[in-house]
Amino acid sequence: MFVVMFRTLILFVLVVLSMRIMGKRQIGQLQPYELAVLIMVSALAAVPMEDIGIPIFNSIIPIILLTSFQVLVSYAAQRSERVRAVICGRPSILIKNGKINEAELRELHLNINDLLEQLRICGYPNIADVEFAIFETNGEITVIPKSQCRPLQPRDLNLPTNYEGLPHPLVVDGNINYENLGKVKLDELWLKDRLRQFGITDVREVLFASLDTEGRLYCQLKEHKKS
Repeated sequence: MFVVMFRTLILFVLVVLSMRIMGKRQIGQLQPYELAVLIMVSALAAVPMEDIGIPIFNSIIPIILLTSFQVLVSYAAQRSERVRAVICGRPSILIKNGKINEAELRELHLNINDLLEQLRICGYPNIADVEFAIFETNGEITVIPKSQCRPLQPRDLNLPTNYEGLPHPLVVDGNINYENLGKVKLDELWLKDRLRQFGITDVREVLFASLDTEGRLYCQLKEHKKS
């Protein structure tokens, strides 16, 4: 039993490290060769866990080799557009200037219903509103609407806007994020003083608190602390 647990732990750590090395993308964002590596790594890790008679190195070495191969191919794809085109393919234009590209649909083995479904998912139920639809190399569709159908933006009305950066989480589940406090050049005393303005005397009561770029503090208490 302990042998199985030990082998499982080693393979789990190795697979997690391999996934981290490959990047942070989700399965739906993987390129075809990355998905193939992921499936092969998973299969290689499962075999020695099911059969302890198989030496664990029979899986460790191939997993390391596959991960190294994926890293090398990714590096080559970043350096060479030609390599990227061979390995990952090229984006396909399904709708161009408001007209469906039938040849591309046939080449990708898609039908009109598939296209309409993807457009609806992207928020464009009416194909007449679409100027371009591009089938990306990871299988997702990018939709560029016609200029008259795009959401209204402040620049369309010549309205000035202030800069909006990312809010800084200062408290998460009762724990102070000192790193973010340092980024905004504040300290724990300032935070506790602001929390007292919300009637909070104990930071551990806070579920989440963040500070936006305009200096406004958002704060939410944990459920059992709400009155």
